[in-house]
Amino acid sequence: MIATNPDLVVVCSYPPDSVGMVRAVNELGFKPKMIGGAMVGLQATAIKTQLGPLLNGIVVYDFWLPWAGFASDEGRDFVKKYQTKAAAAGVDLLGYYLPPFGYALMQIVEQAVKGAGGTDDAKLAEFTRKNTFKTVVGDIKFNADGEWETAQVMAVQFQGVKGNDVDQFRDPKTEVILWPTKYKTGNVIYPYDPKK
Repeated sequence: MIATNPDLVVVCSYPPDSVGMVRAVNELGFKPKMIGGAMVGLQATAIKTQLGPLLNGIVVYDFWLPWAGFASDEGRDFVKKYQTKAAAAGVDLLGYYLPPFGYALMQIVEQAVKGAGGTDDAKLAEFTRKNTFKTVVGDIKFNADGEWETAQVMAVQFQGVKGNDVDQFRDPKTEVILWPTKYKTGNVIYPYDPKK
């Protein structure tokens, strides 16, 4: 799905279409003032390295980055351990996007089972609604609707990406956190300029 006006292009897409949109925008030399949105896949290392500098200027969401203000030493240690095994396992080499939350989910399950004293659904639900969980992605508490009490979704912009090597994506200057403001690591490049 694409919503557009002369200044802003919002793209909501899954990985193949996200890659296609980034390539098409660059091939056409299309330059809205801002472009991005819910482009699933651009968070994955294989796609980042495939697209390289074509990502510059794109604004998307991300969940966890080691330079985010909420990233704990425990989270960074988890990712380092993950990275030592990633290449041999054939999985995402950096593991910033999904692995920390996959591990955090299992930490929540573990704490809920221990706290509820078993696997009874009603007891698990009650314990989960009333408690804060300590995880590698930080403290997680759920509200009455079962959603995160405080979401950690970030708006980020790719900047200064050169070439297609993986190591540059370890640098906070290539994926700048724009929002939430308290975690901000840089400023948005506006209008969109894929050369920056």
